Amino acid sequence: MVQPSRTTRSRLLPGLLSMMSSLVIVACSAAPHSPDRSEGSDSAPSAPATVTASAVPSPPAESGPTGETDPDCPGGACATVVMTGDLLLHGALWDQAALDAEVPGELDFRPMLAAQKEYVAPSDLAICHLETPVASPDGPFSTYPAFNVPPQILTAVKDTGYDACTTASNHTLDAGTTGLNRTLDALDAAGLGHTGSYKTSADAADILIAPAGAAAVALVTGTYALNGLVPEQPWQVDTLDTAVMIGKARQARAQGAEIVIGAVHAGDEYADYANNQQQSVAHALVDSGEFDLIYGHHSHSVLPIEKYRDTWIIYGLGNTIAAHATPDIRNTEGLMVRARFSRDDDGESWDVSELAWLPATWNGPEHRWCPVSIAALEKISRTGVVCVSPEADAASRARTMTVVESMGAAADGAVEWPEP
Repeated sequence: MVQPSRTTRSRLLPGLLSMMSSLVIVACSAAPHSPDRSEGSDSAPSAPATVTASAVPSPPAESGPTGETDPDCPGGACATVVMTGDLLLHGALWDQAALDAEVPGELDFRPMLAAQKEYVAPSDLAICHLETPVASPDGPFSTYPAFNVPPQILTAVKDTGYDACTTASNHTLDAGTTGLNRTLDALDAAGLGHTGSYKTSADAADILIAPAGAAAVALVTGTYALNGLVPEQPWQVDTLDTAVMIGKARQARAQGAEIVIGAVHAGDEYADYANNQQQSVAHALVDSGEFDLIYGHHSHSVLPIEKYRDTWIIYGLGNTIAAHATPDIRNTEGLMVRARFSRDDDGESWDVSELAWLPATWNGPEHRWCPVSIAALEKISRTGVVCVSPEADAASRARTMTVVESMGAAADGAVEWPEP
């Protein structure tokens, strides 16, 4: 895999703009939520961002990556994007990272995410969602109500195969502007691209466009709230504003993006449905004709997948990993989604030719991410290595499938991820 790049100023890996990239993309849905006392609640939604589409610069369009044609792809060329949900570090996770480290006093989060690698690494574009700011390597660290987590998690994210992370969430400002800037610096140091929060107005006006297979993919983000906190500058965090997001999508296409994905941070916590706000926002983005896929996070639970006007909406990916104090089985489950985009016969437009979803859990004593798809369960039956227990793993898959398919995803062609 190679590093993502921008067609304009880069906030990704310095000096690697010419390299191709593999990125896991994570998408969000938008809505107010009921407070989760273990994760942090939002006292009031933040004001919409004042950034307008006209504030986005219009540099000359640059061509995206051409890639090699693939005879197995409809249209001869494909781009594979992988997305996962909230990466939310509670204290139990960095306690486990200390136990997993070979050197006393250090933290190693790689074992927690290790099982993701065979799913993430083969993708053309892999994107995580970093829910919280990161602290300095030696701390101090904090969890609810204001997160400030170990930056060592980013080493694990990179090692797992992710290429970039979205950073717009209700917790983005938990450590203020200092924490926001420190987080972006840590992402840069780890070699991870990022979008959703920004150090400068010029960065905020820039669009993340990354090469993925044979296509150039843009990512546009927005969060429904900032936990009542007010940014020092209105451009510091992408807030949920459909007009702004649509404007950025149009600008991305003007800059050479062939595929535009919207990532929405919103929803009701621990729900198993997409609420009215999530649906109205996602539908508005699709109705604009500027987005090729919408995905969401924030609810800390798996939400349905819908095909609306021939465009896939993944309303909620749940958690990538977390350790909530709130005892709810839904916050120990998540989705990884792979969207395979194929170029149409006209050679101009791209559509999702396959959407695959992978159910997962980490509800074990060592907090290991663990797939529970039918293919994974069959492997478990052969090897005897389970995630939680055979009964719990099967129940997790069944619960996830019921929610994922509750808005007609199966009938519309979404499939459970086969063996990697």
